[in-house]
Amino acid sequence: MNLQQRINAFSKLGAFLEQFANIKSTQQPNIAHNESFYERFQNTIQKATQSNAWFTYENITFALKNWSQALHSENLENWLSHYTFSEVKPKQVAIIMAGNIPLVGFHDFLSVLISGHKVIVKQSSNDAHLLPIIADYLTAIEPEFENYIQFTTEKLPTFEAVIATGSNNTARYFEYYFKGKPSIIRRNRNSVAVLTGEENEQGLKHLSEDIFRYFGLGCRNVSKLYVPKNYNFDAFFNAIYSWKDIINHHKYANNYDYNKAVYLMSEYDILDNGFFMVKDDASNASPISTVFYEHYNSVNELKSKLLNDKELIQCIVSLPDLDIGIPFGSTQNPQLWDYADNVDTVDFLLTI
Repeated sequence: MNLQQRINAFSKLGAFLEQFANIKSTQQPNIAHNESFYERFQNTIQKATQSNAWFTYENITFALKNWSQALHSENLENWLSHYTFSEVKPKQVAIIMAGNIPLVGFHDFLSVLISGHKVIVKQSSNDAHLLPIIADYLTAIEPEFENYIQFTTEKLPTFEAVIATGSNNTARYFEYYFKGKPSIIRRNRNSVAVLTGEENEQGLKHLSEDIFRYFGLGCRNVSKLYVPKNYNFDAFFNAIYSWKDIINHHKYANNYDYNKAVYLMSEYDILDNGFFMVKDDASNASPISTVFYEHYNSVNELKSKLLNDKELIQCIVSLPDLDIGIPFGSTQNPQLWDYADNVDTVDFLLTI
């Protein structure tokens, strides 16, 4: 199986996933193997929502929409044009996946297979349904993938390299357990936004997508705001009000009630709009239903701080003229070449 065959297979997968890119899925003509997989995939989405209350239908379809767009053949070819694959000798690459948002480990899965290696997947129990059926679909498209994809719930079998994602605590375990093996080990990271007070309503609405999508559970979700002295949060709260119905999700509401009670009992100063809170705090990682904020004195001083903290930060969003980060509203729409932790996964896979 050559590179072009692999690209073609993933491109066909993208066309299949596009049918499920909206709340109301629509079966399209001329999609390969639809007769075997369309209804089965619908049922799998339903199973995923039932197994994990954080995986709402809206958030799953949002993830599927992003991947359907990313897997267009032009995107794949553009991404891969910067690498040389001719000398790749297939290795067994283990992937230990997180389960915080739907298909969070798919990019690693794609990278291993598109590079010509074999993958051993150890999924999180929180996200155990979607990827296996996607793997089955790939195998239906390109039968040679059958010998390249393996799932396990037990101890990892023999492997030659590993990509593992977890918390800071599990990362220390991974480093010990996988010492001597080529590895990418990912730890906790958070995303931040830099505000100046010059943002318009549309920009702040885009920022609300960075904050609330997936209930704030992803490392690309903004959990910290940097604001100038005497920043007025009124415009921010007005812009995020469109997300007010998030409080109707029972797990989110439980977190909101719990965190609000803790803040009030501790006599912390918070700003609260009935479904979301803003708290002055130097930490980057805020709990569900809360975003932390911190004041800065100058943009140049803040740039230095963010540079020093780069190992803790996944994304920075800001106004374009600040030349600090990416635009508001773009954190949950990464390109194939936007690697987690800024570690080039494909380059790693081509050198093992």
